[in-house]
Amino acid sequence: MAHVNITIDGTPVKTNEGDKILWAALEAGIYIPHLCAIKEAESPPASCRLCFVEIEGYSSPVTSCTETVKEGMKIKTRSPQVDRLVKSAFDLLMSVHHLECKNCPANRRCALQEVAKKMKFPLRQKTHQKIEMELPVDDSRSDFGLDPNRCVLCGRCIWVCNELVGCRVLDFARRGLNMSVSTFDGAPLAKQEDCTGCLKCVEFCPTGALYLNSDEDIIKAEVGRL
Repeated sequence: MAHVNITIDGTPVKTNEGDKILWAALEAGIYIPHLCAIKEAESPPASCRLCFVEIEGYSSPVTSCTETVKEGMKIKTRSPQVDRLVKSAFDLLMSVHHLECKNCPANRRCALQEVAKKMKFPLRQKTHQKIEMELPVDDSRSDFGLDPNRCVLCGRCIWVCNELVGCRVLDFARRGLNMSVSTFDGAPLAKQEDCTGCLKCVEFCPTGALYLNSDEDIIKAEVGRL
C-alpha cells in the first residue's frame, strides 16, 4: 500500500494513502476528540462534530473522520476556531446528556469523560439550558439494557448491529430532540428474536447507554475485547 507524508501539529506523520486524518493522527499518538467515528465504516456520519481540524489552504475547519489524507498536508488539531467548534459541539451534547457519572456503568471508561479530561472541558456546562429528556429505560433483558438518556446518538451501536453483526435490531427512532436509539420495531429488547446476544452493541457504546446487567456478562465482554 502506498504511503503519504503529512504534518500534524508540526509533527511529521507517515500514513497509508486513503486513510482519514482522524485515524492517521490517533495512530501517531496525536489525540483528536471523537465519539461517533468507526474506522471500518465506509461513510463516516460525523455526527458528534468533535473531530474538527484545520488544514493549510482550506477556508474553514473540516471533520477529520471524513477528510482523506493527501501528500504534504499540514494539519492543526488545535486553533481558536477549532477549539470553539469542538467546545460548542461538546456543550450541546452535554446539555441533553443524563450526567450521573458515579452511578453510570461507563464511569472511568466513558468517551465523554475522556474528551472532557483531554480537552479540559467541564462536564457540567453552563452555555446551554439543560434539557432532561427522561426517556424510558429498556431493562427487559437479563444480560444487557438500553438507557437512551445516556445516549449521544453516535450511531455506533446501530452500525455494529446492522453492518458488522447483521442482526438489524437497533435503529434511530423519532426526530429532533425526541430522537433516540431503539429497536427497529419499537418493541422491548427481550422481544427481539433476531438479537443473538453477542453484546457487540454494548462494546461499541462509548457512554454506557447500552450496559451489561450481570457480572458474568461483564466478564464475557471484557474477555471478548482482549
